[in-house]
Amino acid sequence: MSSPRNGNDRKTGFRPKLEKGEKPGPARVSGRSAGPDPKEWLWGVHAVEAALANPSRLPPRRILATADRAKALQKGFGPLSAIEIMEGPDIARALPSGAVHQGLALKIEALEPLSISEIGDGAAGVLLMLDQVTDPQNVGAIFRSAAAFGARGVILQDRNSPGLAGALAKAAAGAVDRVPHAVVVNLSRALEQLADMGWRAVGLDGEAQIALEQALDGRPTVLVLGSEGDGLRRLVAEHCDVLAKIPMLGGFESINVSNAAAIALYECARSRRPARIVTDL
Repeated sequence: MSSPRNGNDRKTGFRPKLEKGEKPGPARVSGRSAGPDPKEWLWGVHAVEAALANPSRLPPRRILATADRAKALQKGFGPLSAIEIMEGPDIARALPSGAVHQGLALKIEALEPLSISEIGDGAAGVLLMLDQVTDPQNVGAIFRSAAAFGARGVILQDRNSPGLAGALAKAAAGAVDRVPHAVVVNLSRALEQLADMGWRAVGLDGEAQIALEQALDGRPTVLVLGSEGDGLRRLVAEHCDVLAKIPMLGGFESINVSNAAAIALYECARSRRPARIVTDL
């Protein structure tokens, strides 16, 4: 049985795609103006530094930085040939409207996702699966919680998930480069594969009869979260071993999906913690 793999290790399967005809090589600076497509850019200090620290990434295509940020960046990473020093407003004009860049932006090839067999190999710990959670801020916050609580990875659906860049990467504060992810066509089929590999699926459902604490038993767990509006889709819910709810003692109907993920991950961590044995002296 193999052990969980680190998100910065090449063995995670992070293999960025090259553009047609492009070969890996030294960093290059584009003479064209940056496009506004958020899928092409990372911005914010934590997101950019995590990407540069990830050995599975290709060299950056462009780094836009204020003078102070450039100095700090090269102190930590050494000479960076792709860096372009400019004023903050000029960086903002190169990015999508509203991007909070903190004086730093990075254009770099996207990370290639893992397969289900890769992300589920050596069943242990917790995986997160997101069923039609489409808001970039929510998905980014979920990645951040996944990193904080030591989740093995995040599983997304290809046609209903935002790209792991732009505002999502900013909200994740570097976690997209620390937490492996998989992208699948069919979540139900992915749950079947994971079940064969020793994983138990726990779906979060506000109408469930049991509390999440009761549903967790310390076994390798896939936490399945649905969208805030519709929750889990029927077929996905049917492929879960158990449905559970987060008790709302205040009487409020629901909470933000990223908050629910953080609470669920905490409960999973608590369920795996060895019980303390107290003896009389």
